[in-house]
Amino acid sequence: MNAIPLQDEIYYPESDGEPMAETELHLEEMVYVWQALKDRFAGEPEVFVGANLFLYYRRGDPRAVVAPDAFVVKGVPKLLAGNRRRRKYLLWEEGQAPCFVLETTSESTRGEDLKKKDVYEKLGVDEYFQFDPLGDYLSPRLQGFRLVGGRYRPLRPRPDGSLLSQATGTVFRLDGSQLRLSDAVTGALLLRHEEEAKARRRAEAERDQAEERVRALEEELARLRRPTPA
Repeated sequence: MNAIPLQDEIYYPESDGEPMAETELHLEEMVYVWQALKDRFAGEPEVFVGANLFLYYRRGDPRAVVAPDAFVVKGVPKLLAGNRRRRKYLLWEEGQAPCFVLETTSESTRGEDLKKKDVYEKLGVDEYFQFDPLGDYLSPRLQGFRLVGGRYRPLRPRPDGSLLSQATGTVFRLDGSQLRLSDAVTGALLLRHEEEAKARRRAEAERDQAEERVRALEEELARLRRPTPA
């Protein structure tokens, strides 16, 4: 008779060896949403923002797993004890399900994403967004669902096609084949990191130019104040 393994002896893998995203564009959008939401909640210690992390939702069953492309959990610390980063998310240990999930989807992942939607609904994830960068099958390419009475109900897009995420306090809108996030209250854009770097370089160049103009003016004033030789 085989012994039944203890719960703590069950192995929960951290990876399945599959690529993170369908295409480079899918990966870029996944990373942008993850970075933008991390920046959005940078000042809130009890909010964790994850991406492509295995989320196990049933203790003792390693097959009960999803890997959201981007997700937000409120009420848990950003880091584990000892400032350790999470390598997987065990729901029964964390005690909190995500409040928001986004999947960058495609025709080839359509079936899997539909299954995930059912899982997220059962777990009580407040909002579930889907983004189809290439327009493989979703029309419109950005869609959202909010939990109402335990069931997902489609979000009605704004006139410009954007969606308000109440769970994250952000607005998602299409910008060509890319997503653009902004603060729902202030309207401030959540920039991509390469855009932030470019903006910093531009600001530094403008500051250097302004300082050079001030130096030139000071030199000109000094020249004009010098006494004229008799």
